Amino acid sequence: MPFQTTDIPGLLIFEPKVFEDSRGYFFESYNEQVFQQVGIHLRFVQDNQSSSLYGVIRGLHYQLSPHAQFKLVRVLKGKILDVVVDIRKGSPCYGKSFCIQLSGKNKKQLFIPPGFAHGFSILSKEAEVLYKCDDFYNPEAEAGIIYNDPALGIDWQIPPGEEVISEKDLRLPTLEHSKNNFVYEG
Repeated sequence: MPFQTTDIPGLLIFEPKVFEDSRGYFFESYNEQVFQQVGIHLRFVQDNQSSSLYGVIRGLHYQLSPHAQFKLVRVLKGKILDVVVDIRKGSPCYGKSFCIQLSGKNKKQLFIPPGFAHGFSILSKEAEVLYKCDDFYNPEAEAGIIYNDPALGIDWQIPPGEEVISEKDLRLPTLEHSKNNFVYEG
């Protein structure tokens, strides 16, 4: 199967089979039947795409329940460090982060269930990121955690002083002070 588990329950790496030849490559970036074979029954309703330059850090973002989102994240061009933090109260991994390099070259994708804050940093000169969501964006449900929360200790792989962060993201609270209505259900 093209899915790899991680040390955080519910968080999966999806690595599609890529067919390459002298013309280039082909792969199915998403196939509902493949996901259903492992018990993932979702209907994706929104695709989001961003383009960013080196040093940009986006996140850590999430939507509160009942508008929480499953996400399937991939990179079309360039390379990112994709980061998630388990924010499910009662989880054995609460506050733990998981990082993976996603790139247009490796074609790996990260499947993120609700209960995780998500962000990424741009490691290449430029990167285009695309992610599918199973619920629509809802501004009233928007929440987040500041990228440099000392309690999380995330290494975004961007040298100090080279980070590019939006004013909105700089105003996000720490995990301790964030809005959160997620509960781990084991």
